[in-house]
Amino acid sequence: MNIQRTLATFAIPMLLVACSSENGDAGENAAPAATTEAAAETAAPEAKMDPAADAAEAPVEAGPSTSISFAENAWDFGTIDEGDAVTHIFKFTNTGDNPLIIDRCKGSCGCTVPQCPKEPIAPGEVGEIEVKFNSKGKKNKQTKTVTINANTVPEQTRITISANVTPAPVEDGAGK
Repeated sequence: MNIQRTLATFAIPMLLVACSSENGDAGENAAPAATTEAAAETAAPEAKMDPAADAAEAPVEAGPSTSISFAENAWDFGTIDEGDAVTHIFKFTNTGDNPLIIDRCKGSCGCTVPQCPKEPIAPGEVGEIEVKFNSKGKKNKQTKTVTINANTVPEQTRITISANVTPAPVEDGAGK
């Protein structure tokens, strides 16, 4: 019986960590973790008290949740020339009762680079997210998104930029 407890104590957290590192998304591991937890309860009740397993199953929280409201969720740069780099500032307000903590801002590709505030935004206060779009190598209609992860419900918010990129003239090398 002691061998079973020892194996359960070490094997369960290792399985959870192995599954998390393979898939890279704890959300995909929710069902297997629950199955593992049920097996641990029947094999060794003490294994349920494992802090590593509890941490792997518990969602990461940035504190109390709040809400965010953007003055505009999308911006169209109109027609621009290929190679132009353009910028737009999205203004938002923390419309909740707790400080807004932006954990991460990510553009949908390398051509879209957001700059998000690193400091918490107090309730009622306004913040800005600067989004730069580089149209080098892009042609025709382009639509890109910025995903913002914060202590909001829902956790992710998306803003969108778009542009109609006029292709650069093709150089044929003979006309130099």
